[in-house]
Amino acid sequence: MVACQLTSRKNGPVTKTPDLKVHAVKTIDVASKLKMPAIGLGTWKMDDGVATSAVKTALDVGYKHIDCAAIYLNEHEVGEAFSSWFAQGGNRDDLWITSKLWNNSHQPEHVEAAIKKSLSDLQIDELDLYLIHWPIAQKHGVLRVESGADFIPIEQAPISDTWKAMEDVLKKGLCKSIGVSNFSSSKLQPLLDNETIKPAVNQVEAHPFFPQDELLDFCHENGIAFTGYSPLGSGDRPDRMRADADPNLFESEIIKSLAAERNISPGQVLLAWAVCRGTVPIPKSTNKARLQENLAAAEIELSDEEMKRIAEANKNYRYVHGKFWEMEGSPYLADEIWA
Repeated sequence: MVACQLTSRKNGPVTKTPDLKVHAVKTIDVASKLKMPAIGLGTWKMDDGVATSAVKTALDVGYKHIDCAAIYLNEHEVGEAFSSWFAQGGNRDDLWITSKLWNNSHQPEHVEAAIKKSLSDLQIDELDLYLIHWPIAQKHGVLRVESGADFIPIEQAPISDTWKAMEDVLKKGLCKSIGVSNFSSSKLQPLLDNETIKPAVNQVEAHPFFPQDELLDFCHENGIAFTGYSPLGSGDRPDRMRADADPNLFESEIIKSLAAERNISPGQVLLAWAVCRGTVPIPKSTNKARLQENLAAAEIELSDEEMKRIAEANKNYRYVHGKFWEMEGSPYLADEIWA
């Protein structure tokens, strides 16, 4: 593990600085020519009309990377934030905006309509990144599956066919790069072996309890950028994604002790760890002070020794377990999704 080589503010803990703005934006390379900001704002679970104000606040305090998805059902609200920010002088070229193809549009004839719907809702002309959200297919028109009959077996909607349609929307200028989400290395390999355009990004769950070291190494070896969702443990995820005794990242003695030693928050330890690994965490927050605190984590240096201590927290524990896809008649099993 290499120590994190970032510029760090030395004038006190960022958690005590409510008006802090981060002006420099650390980035990672994507698809050899693009620059993705190293900490983004996740918009999953921004319900009940809060997305517009939260995203607008994030943009105002310095966020340049916003992660969206059709299934979050709030892209129209996020689009209102973008529209307002642009009207006040914000530059579209300064932002990195991601969205995702939902499972009900995997058949090639539906991919272009899906991305155009996201673009319309987000009030932009082009995405920086468009991802296949899951290696799972649902019948067109089915938003949320309720029975096994709502699925399409992957053999009848191969990822390779969906990927070719993703390549088409890229070539048409509807996005600058394409990638996948929730893909294992074995599901990535066929796209690397057989497709014209390789995945630029793989977005998966990643945090110290589930670092996914082997998958991260595979992605880096193959030039695939790695975005980590649920970097703070996604404590507000839906009940269907919970187990009876989920461990709490913020209660980890390793994380708490490092935070106390550095006079930063546990959340900043978690995010700095992610950035230091060369990954891009996308924490969600709707609170201005927390948004600022999270963004400032990109400037926190962690030493080799601190990174090694955090590595000891690994529990191989996945919060977004995938078992919610398992129901009577479903062709998908969580173990097979992650295999």
